[in-house]
Amino acid sequence: MRYLFFTNTPAHVHLYRNTVEELRAQDHEVLVLARDYGCTIDLLEYFGMPYDVYGACDTTKVSFFRELPSHYLSIFRKAIRYQPSLIFGIGGYAAHAGFVTRSPVILIHDSEPTTLDHKVSKPFADLILTPQAFQKDLGRNHRRFNGFKETAYLHPEVYSPEDDVRPLLSVDSDEPFAIIRFNAFGSHHDVGHAGFTPTERRQLIEKLSEEVTVFVSDEGGAVDFVDLDARPFNLHPALLHDALREARLVVSDSQTIATEAALLGTPIIRSNSFVGDDDMGNFVELAEHELIQNVGEFDEVLDLSMTYARDPEVKSEWERRRRDYMSDLVNLTDLITSLAFKPESVRRTDTVSLTRLMQEEPL
Repeated sequence: MRYLFFTNTPAHVHLYRNTVEELRAQDHEVLVLARDYGCTIDLLEYFGMPYDVYGACDTTKVSFFRELPSHYLSIFRKAIRYQPSLIFGIGGYAAHAGFVTRSPVILIHDSEPTTLDHKVSKPFADLILTPQAFQKDLGRNHRRFNGFKETAYLHPEVYSPEDDVRPLLSVDSDEPFAIIRFNAFGSHHDVGHAGFTPTERRQLIEKLSEEVTVFVSDEGGAVDFVDLDARPFNLHPALLHDALREARLVVSDSQTIATEAALLGTPIIRSNSFVGDDDMGNFVELAEHELIQNVGEFDEVLDLSMTYARDPEVKSEWERRRRDYMSDLVNLTDLITSLAFKPESVRRTDTVSLTRLMQEEPL
């Protein structure tokens, strides 16, 4: 079998890396078509995944739309040359590659606001998987699973810390620290949305650093650390989850890292313009289980941040909630791998058989 995976962002590398490893271990051919965006290539190299770059994109919306035609041309050429038996991806790139190669396509969506991507991809997808909390109906090929895309790599059955990150961060074993994550809001699904303003970013760092050691992960590279009592998060990006797991608190205007922190049992405050009555289903779900704080007002972000930073017991309470909640979630890697081993089932998979596939022995 010949499998083609698309990794357009760093999060997609994590989503598929365990399945890629399993398929290669059983002597199947695998190719990852990757976009050179953020730390995507660094992660592919770290995990030893076989990849080919179809194009590059920086963290601005202009860059994405400017590069789109060349991306498609490169993808079509590479996909036709490779002739995959089955394609996995997130949106339009994977779906349209399946159309030109006549290969079955499995997409994994988890973001309701990406309406344009849904419209251009779902007519060409044989199966669309989303979390159970996903609030849209994507048509007759749409199936839901009890979990999140992050349970492909943070489910207790597949996640274990890579290393003890505290020495790498130069923090003591009992030293509380916080991670602040700032998004660049440069992707197509971020159009019309925003996070913290420059003034709010500085104020958040200054206030939080009064209580704990602060590390800042800044996707856009706009934070000036001069006169700030904070450190840039400069570990290898593959160690980010281990650092999130150790942190007392995470504050973020980004999306994926908020879900990751919640599923790792770390108090997380998420604040951006997505927050509100029409928020994404996965964040509503996590909030209902008290694993995330979705906050619209910056003053409340500051108040909650200081409260959590001062509370040495908050971490253990979050970890307890995480254990209780994740005990019933699907190991998404198992599901993806089961579908990969049985491509003939992709075009006739119903909700019941998703579970059955995971229980059967692979072909």
